[in-house]
Amino acid sequence: MDLGLQGRRAIVTGGSKGIGKAIAHELALEGADIAICARGDTELQVAASMLREKTQRNIFAMSLDVTNRSSVNDFIEKAAEELGGLDILINNAGSPVTGTFEEVDIERWRQDLEVKLFAPIYCIHAVLPYLKESDQPRIININSIVGRQSTPEYIANSTDRAACLGFNKVLSDNLAKYGILVNSINPGNVKSEAWDSTIEYFSPDQELEDWYQTVSQDTPLGRVAEAEEIAALTAFLASKRAGYITGASIDIDGGLTRYI
Repeated sequence: MDLGLQGRRAIVTGGSKGIGKAIAHELALEGADIAICARGDTELQVAASMLREKTQRNIFAMSLDVTNRSSVNDFIEKAAEELGGLDILINNAGSPVTGTFEEVDIERWRQDLEVKLFAPIYCIHAVLPYLKESDQPRIININSIVGRQSTPEYIANSTDRAACLGFNKVLSDNLAKYGILVNSINPGNVKSEAWDSTIEYFSPDQELEDWYQTVSQDTPLGRVAEAEEIAALTAFLASKRAGYITGASIDIDGGLTRYI
């Protein structure tokens, strides 16, 4: 199936590891040129080198804090210059914050909201002029199932992700007049490097592979997702094949959530 991504230009935030890295790889394999960003420059440059070697595409990498609006503006401008324009924005940065209402530090909660809601807002503001010029513009927000299903031990994460889902839906309405499609992908449990704080909170004595087995017990498919499976859905939503999908919120969780 030709997804129509050859020569497209995409930004992936949090692109140095985990889901973000898998998304960048998948889009590049489909023929897109990619700009990735993350806080840690060393890991970011290693990821960029790997992507160049495996895909032979133009890969631009720049370290930054996505909660710093001026840095985001600078990154978007440089990415557009390097890639010759922009067609796709993947907002992926952000990791889980654990704890109940009485356990979560208020300042930590505020920082989490900055990363998960306001950072995408900054990115979208900066990329919007370029997307308006694209003939296949896409915004895809990587969210979480905890934004749709109450999870007491993730109160900050659930609250912030729910806000992102509301933003996703209204934004799709606002930008439809430009032909910009806006969708949310809500992963469940995924293999990644982002589990450390979660394991420390829920089961500090468990190793990562044992933790995967534990969380798989409540999942009908009986396993944890691979990051590449999230990337495959992302590539489809970025493609020509998904040209009539906007404002959607798609769970990819192996059947873990039980709401209708």
